[in-house]
Amino acid sequence: MSTTVLGLVRASHPEPAAAVTAVAGLLAHGVGHRPAGVAAVALTVLASQLAVGWSNDHLDADRDAAVGRTDKPVATGAVSRRAVGLAARLAALATVLLAAAATNPAATLCVAVGLASALLYNWPLKSTPVSVLPYAVSFGALPAFVVLALPGAPTPPGWLLAAAALLGAGAHFANVLPDLADDARTGVRGLPHRLGAVGSRTAAAGLLLAATVTLVVGPPGPPSWAGLSALTAAAVAPPLTWYAERRGDAARVRGTAVFRAVMLVALIDVVLLVASGRVV
Repeated sequence: MSTTVLGLVRASHPEPAAAVTAVAGLLAHGVGHRPAGVAAVALTVLASQLAVGWSNDHLDADRDAAVGRTDKPVATGAVSRRAVGLAARLAALATVLLAAAATNPAATLCVAVGLASALLYNWPLKSTPVSVLPYAVSFGALPAFVVLALPGAPTPPGWLLAAAALLGAGAHFANVLPDLADDARTGVRGLPHRLGAVGSRTAAAGLLLAATVTLVVGPPGPPSWAGLSALTAAAVAPPLTWYAERRGDAARVRGTAVFRAVMLVALIDVVLLVASGRVV
């Protein structure tokens, strides 16, 4: 594999891209998509995640270089800024084309709104007090797209959209934690930066717990034991992660552990939700 391809993979933010794509695929299976439908949903979501990740590294190239981000391939010269910018544009176009070819106008509009919201976070909303809003909108649009992509485009349940929006908001606070110091040096002042590390950790934990509660009590019928187990995991995982991360050596590594905990609980939530058959 060439250096450029490896650089593009690293610049795509592969961990969150893989996690969000897996969540979308599992959810597509849970709401009743056939294998071809699951594949179409997963490919569309993956393309949107690549577009967002590449756009982020393209726009932040100068900032990343200024603070010496050795984990960023554009900043280290492993891949050119132009290549990442072109890849982001192609992935954004592919997202809409895939959705239009494989789903319906309502689902296509929904995924386009989610993508536009995420790109608006990259610029200009990242440095504003409403930086959490694009995360809530884009994550909320994800299950809406998955459900609307079904034949007949059924109405997505409100509790599912609310849970996804809460999860997205929580992911925003967790995702920014590793970069608070670097962001401060380069003038980024989103909502997590204004709340600080303690406030952001608290917000991430509270929003994650609220998302899990919504997933457990939102569907018709009594909560399952599996759902209650997920609720326990959402309540316990963040404090345990914060305790464990104190033993780390680097602030970025410690903060990344919190984000990974959020993604892990999100995957557990979706698996249990799908297994319970209570999605739609």
